[in-house]
Amino acid sequence: MGPGGSSPRWTPRSSPITSHPVRSRSPSGPAASALAVFPRLLDAPGFDRLAGIYRKKTGLKLAAVDAKGGWLRGDPQLSNSAESARSFRAQVVAEALRWGEPCVMADEAHRVHWAVPVMENQRLCGGLVVIAGPLQRPRKEGALDRRLLKACACLQDLAVESNLTNASLLAERYQFARRERDRAEALYAVKDRIHDDIRGTYLREEPALLAAIRRGERAEARSILNRILAAIYSIGESRLELLKSLALELVIMMARAAVQAGAASENVLGINYQSVAALAGVTDEEALAPWLCEMLEQLIDSIESHRKNPSPILLTGALEYIEAHFTEPIRREDVAQAAGLSPSHFSHLMRAKTGWSFRELLTRLRVDRACQMLARTDLGLVQIALECGFGDQSYFTRMFRRRTGLTPGAYRRRHRTTEAKP
Repeated sequence: MGPGGSSPRWTPRSSPITSHPVRSRSPSGPAASALAVFPRLLDAPGFDRLAGIYRKKTGLKLAAVDAKGGWLRGDPQLSNSAESARSFRAQVVAEALRWGEPCVMADEAHRVHWAVPVMENQRLCGGLVVIAGPLQRPRKEGALDRRLLKACACLQDLAVESNLTNASLLAERYQFARRERDRAEALYAVKDRIHDDIRGTYLREEPALLAAIRRGERAEARSILNRILAAIYSIGESRLELLKSLALELVIMMARAAVQAGAASENVLGINYQSVAALAGVTDEEALAPWLCEMLEQLIDSIESHRKNPSPILLTGALEYIEAHFTEPIRREDVAQAAGLSPSHFSHLMRAKTGWSFRELLTRLRVDRACQMLARTDLGLVQIALECGFGDQSYFTRMFRRRTGLTPGAYRRRHRTTEAKP
């Protein structure tokens, strides 16, 4: 953060760190281009293409480093071979792996770095690293924040799309970090009420928690449960048996609310049995919170699986509206209103009857229309993207490839080639 709590920004300065000349580590000419940057994952031409895409999108240079922070290819600013520089780059990559997303860090010269880990299954091979200039106070509040977020997200998207990282592992690490952050925020929120006893805190929050469970409002229930956990942990300290007894009582109350909301009683009884068995294996306070959160998730899943649905006729109206307007910038709320449903009931009915979310169905319809236009017309990719409801060509390409396994251009070439065969 900059002076006075304002967000910093990049400035186009040269780095104050002494740069060393970039020495060629490999033969020049055709032999060099065939060398692997990350064996079995990415060769030199592939990296150069990736770096070109990233620079076009963000204006920033990209570099590849090994697991120890050693420079492999790309931005020569990161070619500094000093032990401190290598160690710092390795730390930037390690932090990205730890948190499941790029972690912005500043070196001694106040230059910011971020990275995405390059992985082959569970093995860390190195990272894709970006360096930006020194930070200064921005002219416009939040200017750096938006650029940082966009540049970090772009780098992770490129790594995932190119199959250069373990996306499922990063997602798992990100979810874990988010849960820990929520717990920390909840602890801060209740620190001024630490004089309350555990029972008073529990009774104060219980009605809202049970109401959220009965409504099936997962996010609200999680938030309240985090507040209860924070208060219990703050006041109960390390008295594990007391904490476990309160947690079990909370699960029983939550289960009762789930049955009242329409969950099948036999399923809830099964969850209760599993919870008691799992609780016996909890030996410290750190394991108690994940156990309780998992019980909440299972109970709400049970509610959603057995809740009575609104009439399927209403869903038919919603689907007709989507088919008529999917090339437009429609929202879930628009469709729900047209069908006479609340947004939450529409989402539940949509998932229950089709197996897709509103966003998934919308993307499928738009990509299918794009397939038809690519095969039957000579319109440019930008025009097709806009006519099919995609905001820009980059997003269109990403969604099209995720749905079909091909880029729009490759799909058009394959289709035209197939038609040309006798």
